[in-house]
Amino acid sequence: MLTRAGSAGGKPERNEGGKAASVVADLDILASLLDSRSRIPGTSIRFGLDALVGLVPVVGDAATGIVSAYIVWRARSCGAGNVLVARMLGNVLLDTIAGSVPILGSIFDVYFKPNNRNIRLLRRYLGKAEVGGRPAKCPAAQRA
Repeated sequence: MLTRAGSAGGKPERNEGGKAASVVADLDILASLLDSRSRIPGTSIRFGLDALVGLVPVVGDAATGIVSAYIVWRARSCGAGNVLVARMLGNVLLDTIAGSVPILGSIFDVYFKPNNRNIRLLRRYLGKAEVGGRPAKCPAAQRA
């Protein structure tokens, strides 16, 4: 379940960087659920709902592809640039296409983890935006 810790007294945060961080934290929870929530006992191999739901032909990968696209959409609303969004969509598309191959697609899902990759890309992008002197803005945090 996605949760958001509010600021003290229920007042909205004034720091745009804090809003972006809050959205990224929410997206990180969703990405972890899809890509790395569980571990195969006795190994360090992690997997998530993407690999499990992907076992259902066509519908499984389409469903996880839609959720992955939602992560990209939220990243875009946080100010992710066109190049970053294109790269993130490429990760989602590759996962959706490769993941649709029966059995082998689920094995691919276990190792590729596109949502975790996309969150790392987004964190790196927002970190560079803050270092570059412009605060990371996230108008989606005001609506969510």
